Amino acid sequence: MSERRIAVLAYPVDLEPDGDMVIAVVPDIPGAHTFGINEADVLNHCVGAVEEMLAARMCDREAIPLPSPAKGRPVVEVSPLTALKVSLYMVMWDQRVRKSELARLLNVNQKQVDRLLDLNHASRLDQFQAAFRVLGKRMAIQVEDDDVPAAA
Repeated sequence: MSERRIAVLAYPVDLEPDGDMVIAVVPDIPGAHTFGINEADVLNHCVGAVEEMLAARMCDREAIPLPSPAKGRPVVEVSPLTALKVSLYMVMWDQRVRKSELARLLNVNQKQVDRLLDLNHASRLDQFQAAFRVLGKRMAIQVEDDDVPAAA
């Protein structure tokens, strides 16, 4: 099995003006689309659309697509916590480990694993560390330079 390194889940977005609105479609994630009054507004809404579709794919036990290259398009980036939850799900998917099996390996109730994979639940880093460890993975955190200038 190949090693996955997921630091950031930043999906490219296709934008199209539509009258007074801007339509956004995330081609890597079928069903992730939204609209807004301008580019900044639609990209803000797009984060929620992406997270909803990722949660739906996880609920339906479907594969999570990795982001394609941006090629000059704007991108939407999920939160670090969402990226951790999706990464754990992807490792479980790759290893064909079900939630009940992860709960057994961690010696916890399955509800705790459900919360660990719930994008709306605030999980702790030590819980992810333990989950990745029993799956033969090590969690690493890194801070990188941001190529987007900070707002004044």
